[in-house]
Amino acid sequence: MTASTFRALHHGRAAGDPLVLPGPWDAASARAFADAGFPALATPSAGIAASLGYEDGSTPPDEMFAAVARIVRAVSVPVSADVEWGYGLAPGELVGRLLEAGAVGCNLEDSEHHATLREPQRHADWLAEVRAEAGDALFINARVDTFLVGAGDPADAVARARLYVAAGADCVYPLTAPPEVFPALREGIEGPINMAAGTDRESVAELARLGATRITFGPGMQRYAVRAIGELAAGLRA
Repeated sequence: MTASTFRALHHGRAAGDPLVLPGPWDAASARAFADAGFPALATPSAGIAASLGYEDGSTPPDEMFAAVARIVRAVSVPVSADVEWGYGLAPGELVGRLLEAGAVGCNLEDSEHHATLREPQRHADWLAEVRAEAGDALFINARVDTFLVGAGDPADAVARARLYVAAGADCVYPLTAPPEVFPALREGIEGPINMAAGTDRESVAELARLGATRITFGPGMQRYAVRAIGELAAGLRA
């Protein structure tokens, strides 16, 4: 599957009908989601980190790209990869490694190590370099961490998002934005917006109502699976 196929899934969608992308953390979970009929998948860095025994943000790049490659090999649907802040790789190397793994898209966040916001214009310039290296071969989902590690100012989130779209991002992802500010984000940001849902129909439906173009789950599905295994284990020990 190509990036153009994946990109097309984000456009021409009816209001209230977002693209829902489950988050596989290994090959088995990827197959389960694909077999359920989802048209594409989006890996969560935190979910993969947990499956490999690392804290979120601590996965060595080689292991992250290898995990993405295993997921891609397991399914026939497009896979987008969360590669966090790009691991300090030069844009050409980052794009090369994503394409080598078979990913058709990527999440790139504007904080480093989930702790410090990058200066927005500097980050936009870096995204523009990634876009130049990738051409149309990657769908870029630019994560905006204003609400995660910044001051939580919706105006800042909108300003960052606009810069990133102008730099070539296909979609923006204001992670942990509270529902009450989403209408302002939707009004101020042109193009697709990704929002994170809980692992329940009600959460997905609410984000769809608020105008999300694309819905992902972060590490929620991996954590749900771990809880289910924990309950199974506890029952067997009873």
